[in-house]
Amino acid sequence: MSKFILSRRCAFTFAAVALAASSLSGCAGENAAAGETLTLDYATYNPLSLVLKEKGWLEDALADDGISVEWIQSAGSNKANEALRADAIDVGSTAGSAALLARSNGSPIKTIALYSQPEWSALVVGKDSPVSSVADLKGKQVAATKGTDPYFFLLQALQEAGLGEKDITLQNVQHADGRTALANGSVDAWSGLDPIMASAEQDGARLLYRNLDFNTYGALNAREDFLKDSPEVAQTVVDAYEKARQWAGSHPEETAQILADVAGLDAQVADTVISERSNLDVAAVPGEKFVQVLGNIGPVFVDSGDVKSQAEVDAALDTLVDDQFARQADASQIAGE
Repeated sequence: MSKFILSRRCAFTFAAVALAASSLSGCAGENAAAGETLTLDYATYNPLSLVLKEKGWLEDALADDGISVEWIQSAGSNKANEALRADAIDVGSTAGSAALLARSNGSPIKTIALYSQPEWSALVVGKDSPVSSVADLKGKQVAATKGTDPYFFLLQALQEAGLGEKDITLQNVQHADGRTALANGSVDAWSGLDPIMASAEQDGARLLYRNLDFNTYGALNAREDFLKDSPEVAQTVVDAYEKARQWAGSHPEETAQILADVAGLDAQVADTVISERSNLDVAAVPGEKFVQVLGNIGPVFVDSGDVKSQAEVDAALDTLVDDQFARQADASQIAGE
């Protein structure tokens, strides 16, 4: 059952709900909400979430209905998926691959909109590394975060080079820890994620292998019970994302500065992420191309043992998308400049 059942136009009376959850950024903490609260994540890999949090448009749009907004930081798609499954958040942002993986393994989520079509993953080595190709990773230590796009990027890159996960030693760590491991020589390569990856580049790291086709879309996901119980609130969230998309397109420098401030990045690094590796102008509707990209990566889940069977992947892909909100997305419903 969703944490709240409410309407933007009608007042409801219901019991207060208490929620305690660990912070998605990996720090201990409490997330307690009472009454009508929408809980969603923000993440440095989702610039539109940073714009929304900074501007307060969603808070303003829901205030008249007595709905408060709580933001929780997500350190990666795997953490956002954990929170969605635990009912710690109503809406969370992940890579498309991570959304499909979660649903394949029984998580009750739907992808309701796309927030980007990024090139946010690549294989990274140190500046002086002798590794010059993916094939050279055989027998090497490689850091990646399981359940995220960089992990599946790594698996696809290895497969293309005639290798598999068994041919490397995988260090399963969060994205920031992967960068640290590469910098201190604990691993030979890291399957990176922006904006951390762009910052590592500035410090001298080298992108060993890039492939846009191995990156999946940024997917905005919501719990099924939330969508059933609170469709008008879900529509407001998607409308607000559309507002943020339009604003970011008109204010790329300010968007980069917001990213720099939240992520603690050099302004030039943030600008690289926004201007060169984050296509925020992608249509919000998770359509045929999105499904096709996920269909291509599905067999990788089975080969890696992350999902038991292709039938489970196929069933998840058939039921993952709920595009009704994105098709009706209307930025004009959200006030603010």
